[in-house]
Amino acid sequence: MRRKLTVLITCLNEERNLRPCIESVRPVADEILVADSGSTDATMDIARELGCRIIEREYKFAGDFKNWAIPQANHQWVLIIDADERLTNELVAEIQLVLDDPQQDGYWIYRHNFFMGHAVRFSGWQNDRMLRLFQRDSGRYEGDTDHADVVITTGRVGKLSNRMLHYTYWSYDQYFGKMRRYEQFQADRWYQRGKKVSTLSMLFRIPLRFIQNYIFRLGFLDGRAGLQVCYLTAFYSFMKQARLWELQHAHRQPDPEADHRDQQQAEAA
Repeated sequence: MRRKLTVLITCLNEERNLRPCIESVRPVADEILVADSGSTDATMDIARELGCRIIEREYKFAGDFKNWAIPQANHQWVLIIDADERLTNELVAEIQLVLDDPQQDGYWIYRHNFFMGHAVRFSGWQNDRMLRLFQRDSGRYEGDTDHADVVITTGRVGKLSNRMLHYTYWSYDQYFGKMRRYEQFQADRWYQRGKKVSTLSMLFRIPLRFIQNYIFRLGFLDGRAGLQVCYLTAFYSFMKQARLWELQHAHRQPDPEADHRDQQQAEAA
């Protein structure tokens, strides 16, 4: 007998993506659970219109947010999907077969990524995979970054053959907004752990990462979209280091008003 499945969709201001995401998972979902972290656009209206169950909470980082949401699934099997991802018909059929007779407790799913609507098959993205289908009580995210992975307690893990579609960014405004959050979050974690900034790493980070992705990971085969992806990936890697340097070495801008307030408070005490 096929196991019932909760599809967990995490989102924040995803009015553009949410409807096609929900429609893509309907054929396999027995429950669609939308976990929102404070949307101010039409995201929640769309979720209600399409009959989803909604839970809401403040977002700290991805693993923390999803670990809060996972136990609230009504069914033992869970598929986690972001609003900018889609299931294909082939992947739906494969998931249905897995749920008929699961041989593992969790399954990796590879992603086919798009950059501003253009397919990117190389550029370091060809091996992009996430452990997204698993038994609710056996899997939890480990790590305090936005790129933490699910760990299956039993160690029984397989992989699916068909890929999920992932529409990463539709504009540079969207890209840089998200990257600012990612790079600052990672720098904060490094800072708390006492990681030091290396001058050599900052100097060579961009050219080496670009060459790695554009040449050795065949980014040139993705055309101009691949060229941009490889440059942006390299720049993002550099900016995490730069943000850490900012935390460790940047001088605080003088604030006479704040200093005056501090002085007044000290005198009053």
